Formats: sequence, structure tokens, C-alpha cells
Amino acid sequence: MELVHYLIIGAVVLGSACVQGSIGFGLGMITAPVLVLLESDLLPATLLLLAVLTSLTAFLRERADVDWKLVGWGVLGRLPGIVMGTIAVVLLPNEGLSLLLAITVLGGVGFSLVGWAPEARGRNIFFASSVSGVFGTATSIGGPPIALVLRSLDPSPMRSTMSAYFTIGSILSLTGLTIGGEVRSEHLLAAATLLPFMVAGLWLSNLVIRRANRRVLYRMAVGASIIGALLVIGEVSFSLLTR
Repeated sequence: MELVHYLIIGAVVLGSACVQGSIGFGLGMITAPVLVLLESDLLPATLLLLAVLTSLTAFLRERADVDWKLVGWGVLGRLPGIVMGTIAVVLLPNEGLSLLLAITVLGGVGFSLVGWAPEARGRNIFFASSVSGVFGTATSIGGPPIALVLRSLDPSPMRSTMSAYFTIGSILSLTGLTIGGEVRSEHLLAAATLLPFMVAGLWLSNLVIRRANRRVLYRMAVGASIIGALLVIGEVSFSLLTR
């Protein structure tokens, strides 16, 4: 990874991790488009490795409120999605994966703006987790479908259950990608070198959450996600048109 790219990606990881720790999302939806534009070979494994640590940190902080029954349904639903997501990573060309990621980001923004919240029960979690498994494995962004279902829970059980699900789900996705030959030494090295930025961002979120307006942070995260996704679509379109 070039030094300039490393510093840019590190700064984005720091900022998006801070947003993630403050409002519950942002790491994947903000960082993934930047990785596509600068170091696309690092996706999805590098971001999934960072996501495991982020989810694990949140889980350890609020593990007492986890609804393990819902997590179990989620894990079962994620398994077929992981298979499909791994196949997509192996078979799709880089342009196809980039477009899939951009569409996933825009879809995630749409999910976050929807006021409708399906009941948090086994069948709904299973279906949402299958969708989450496909996109989470192929693009590292699998949060929106699960968040849509779990938003009907109280805040603390919602955060802790999502954290437990994504800790296990991200590990399973990485396992599927490893079997498919899509987790390599460069992904591990990149995740290790970006880890200090993520830790700093999560620490900074403890200060931000007490002072910043969460609504403003939410709008900033959504805006950054949309801009990133549109830039990816523009780059892929330009690349295809100039061949």
C-alpha cells in the first residue's frame, strides 16, 4: 500500500470508527467506497477483519443484554448468504464487485432512512441475516438488513444483540472467504496496520458521544456514504466507457 493511500485510508478508518462508536454504524459504509477507489484488492477481507474487532469491543461492553435466541436465528440465516457472497467474490470481476458495493451502500442508506420496523422474531431475523450474509461477505457491508429488524428492540438489547451477531457473522464470513482463497497475507497486514486508527477512532467516540449532536453525526455519515458510493459508480462507469 502506498504511503499516501495508507494515510488517507487510515484517516477515513479513524473518522468512520468514531462515527461507528457514536451512532452505531459508519465503519463499513464510509470506509468501503474509499478502499474501492484507492486499494480495491483489500476488500472485503481487510474491512471484515476490522469489523470483527469493532463488534467484539461493543459486545464485551454490553454482553449482558444479548438476545441469544435472535443471534442463533441470525447465524443460521447467515450461512447460506455466506456461500453466495463468497461465490460472488470469487467469480465477479472487480468492476462488478465495485458496483455491488456501491449499490449496497446506497441500499444501506435507504434502509437507515426507512421508518418501518418488522417484528424482531426468528423468521424475520433468518431472512434479514441471509441478505446480510450475501452483502456482508461480498462487500463487508451487511448491517442494514439486520438493523432494520432489530430496531424494534430497546436500545441496549438492540446494540448488544447486533454486536454479538456481527462478531460471529463476520468470523463466519471470513471463514467462507478463507475457504474460497480470498483472505491472504496482505489483508492481514493491512488490517494490522490500520488497527491503531480504528482503536483511536473508537476511543475518540467516547468523547464525541458526550458532546456532539447525534443527528448531525448521522447526517454526516449518510452524506459521506452517498458521496463515496457515487464516486465508485462514476469511476467504474468511466473505466468501462474508456475501454
